Amino acid sequence: MKTIRYAFWAIVALCLILIGLANRGLVTVRAMPEAFSDLLGIAPDMELPLFIVIFVGIAVGLLIGFLWEWVREYWQRAEGRLKAREVVSLRRELAALKVKTADNGDDVLALLET
Repeated sequence: MKTIRYAFWAIVALCLILIGLANRGLVTVRAMPEAFSDLLGIAPDMELPLFIVIFVGIAVGLLIGFLWEWVREYWQRAEGRLKAREVVSLRRELAALKVKTADNGDDVLALLET
């Protein structure tokens, strides 16, 4: 299984290297439209290799997706915490009942009598 995992990550690394080599050309990344930046007198432009822009775009998309899912699953996590607290409470109650009914001898018969 480890071999398959290493082979998969080797293929992913090779693909990323090939994408990087194929997209080495510089591109201008603008933070604002040209007319708006001329109006304000600010030009936050950067020249970056295209593969960096691609990889940063993928990373930002993944982060936004992970955050979105984390927020979306809040109710499920809250319900899980509630159920866990309920299980702890029920286990305590069961332990107390076992101690209380242990004096009678047979637990099954003691539980049936109550």
